[in-house]
Amino acid sequence: MSEAERTIETPDEPGEPEPARGAEPEGTEPENADGAEPRDRPRGGRRVTVLAGVAAFAYILDLITKIMVVEWLEHEEPIDILGAWLRFEAVRNGGAAFGVGEALTVVFTCIAAAVIVVIVRLARKLYSTPWAIALGLLLGGALGNLTDRIFRAPGTLEGHVVDFIAPKYFAVFNLADSAIVCGGILIVLLSFRGLDPDGTVHRD
Repeated sequence: MSEAERTIETPDEPGEPEPARGAEPEGTEPENADGAEPRDRPRGGRRVTVLAGVAAFAYILDLITKIMVVEWLEHEEPIDILGAWLRFEAVRNGGAAFGVGEALTVVFTCIAAAVIVVIVRLARKLYSTPWAIALGLLLGGALGNLTDRIFRAPGTLEGHVVDFIAPKYFAVFNLADSAIVCGGILIVLLSFRGLDPDGTVHRD
């Protein structure tokens, strides 16, 4: 029997529909329109809870330490933690983190408020846990210092931030400043690795 006869006599297997014309083979992903490699799709749900939890922890810890500093350290002698290398010393700061720009208190207050708004908007498409942690640190730190700007002397939007961590040869700062710096460093690292807030990974 010839090959042509075998083909005619052998019916198609039932339950195996022909693939649609133009469909991609199984197990492959379509390329992006620009021909680049496909991006990894986001997995799981949004990480808003992680962001909120990290932000709340950073904010509450900063708030408690500032209350303690004002109550116990203000107008008192500095406390040596590691000799002259690290002290706890109550300082009122009208500028940005680490005492930068003390004449621009209102400007830094507006910047902090804008940062909070941007982070809240990003939360709608946040599917990455590392990004949620980074943004949570930024949010908690910004809220901590913004609270001082609003409620502390000399007045609303011009309040001075309470700083108390005083390393030798470095500016005095607080836990909110630390959270902001750590969140910023983490964002830079995530960006270098190509991880986006929505959980996708881009390959340049």
